[in-house]
Amino acid sequence: MKQLHKQSSVNHRRDEEMLIPQTPHSPKPLKHPRSLPRSINYLLKEQRLLFIFIGILIGSTFFVLQPTLSRLGPSETHPSIPRSFSKDDFVTHTQDFSVSTRPVHGKVGRVPVGIGRRRMRIVVTGGAGFVGSHLVDKLIGRGDEVIVIDNFFTGRKENVVHLFGNPTFELIRHDVVEPILLEVDQIYHLACPASPVHYKYNPVKTIKTNVMGTLNMLGLAKRVGARFLLTSTSEVYGDPLQHPQKETYWGNVNPIGERSCYDEGKRTAETLTMDYHRGAGVEVRIARIFNTYGPRMCLDDGRVVSNFVAQAIRKQPMTVYGDGKQTRSFQYVSDLVDGLVALMEGEHIGPFNLGNPGEFTMLELAKVVKDTIDPSATIEYKPNTADDPHMRKPDTSKAKELLNWEPKIPLREGLPLMVNDFRNRILNEDEGKGAYMKNKYV
Repeated sequence: MKQLHKQSSVNHRRDEEMLIPQTPHSPKPLKHPRSLPRSINYLLKEQRLLFIFIGILIGSTFFVLQPTLSRLGPSETHPSIPRSFSKDDFVTHTQDFSVSTRPVHGKVGRVPVGIGRRRMRIVVTGGAGFVGSHLVDKLIGRGDEVIVIDNFFTGRKENVVHLFGNPTFELIRHDVVEPILLEVDQIYHLACPASPVHYKYNPVKTIKTNVMGTLNMLGLAKRVGARFLLTSTSEVYGDPLQHPQKETYWGNVNPIGERSCYDEGKRTAETLTMDYHRGAGVEVRIARIFNTYGPRMCLDDGRVVSNFVAQAIRKQPMTVYGDGKQTRSFQYVSDLVDGLVALMEGEHIGPFNLGNPGEFTMLELAKVVKDTIDPSATIEYKPNTADDPHMRKPDTSKAKELLNWEPKIPLREGLPLMVNDFRNRILNEDEGKGAYMKNKYV
């Protein structure tokens, strides 16, 4: 029975296959091979090749004409620049926009007038101090970005508070004895207490600032390729046997005296600076600063000008140490700042004396202060301090010749500007004390 059913199924399928019409199999026709490569065929379509040739022609025309245009000198161009340009004027006046300028580190090039000098990023250590804050003002004023590093031992925030809203100004509270990592183009290293009252207060800290602080800043200059300027001092000459002092004079310094933390510290800083220059190729500059005065000096820092001015304003006797026949030279702070910038931007390492050759005895200075503030002011004599130099006068002929710098403001013109600043600060100080005492006993 099963065999019969299986046979019938086979017969049924065979009948169905016979009913379906059989169509002959036709294989897929083969594609004809292209006569041209696809890339060439693409270029020939829609005139693409024509546009390519036109582009090549335009580019060739530009490169043929460009050298001719670049050779046009100022004599071939219009002598003046019109307020507005027409389409035809653009090519002929393009050359008028470039001027010769001196970029950083002395390489000469042509920079568009609209761009001007490249904005630099500059670190000023001790930038909240007396000299540093005036230097920062000048650098900000010419368009640079300035980072001030200060630990505020002698610096004051009041000296830079007027810059707090300026986007090109940055203040970092930091001690240069510790390393710091920054990306900068130039480093003005001013950080160190400069008055006897301050550098004698902690002599070990003073010499650490001179040595470790200078090492750290030189290391930073080496890492980032920055130019480094050290503000040294006339104290490296000690109690000089040469008068006036030239940069070639090696000095007469007591290495174990009360002032040696500062004197020898600065001499060591100069040594480190030159060793980094000779051994590591760091670009360096060295300035030896002589007595400087002006607004923002500390009121009681022990230096003779600030002492005399503050005492005369407070109606106190002016203190003269010794017989008053010691001599000093006094430069106004703006002259010093101009000298520092000229040195940094110049091509000479130094050292350079930056000071005013005008020489005054202490008694002559006291007379100028009396004439400026109070003719009735008196003088009080006290014993002289240890290792106090008898004479101090810079020979600035080297700076005048190589930096084209010399001081412009004499003592009798600069002193009144300092007196106005001191008078305002002393008045505010006294008012603050009066308010404190009033509140204390209410």
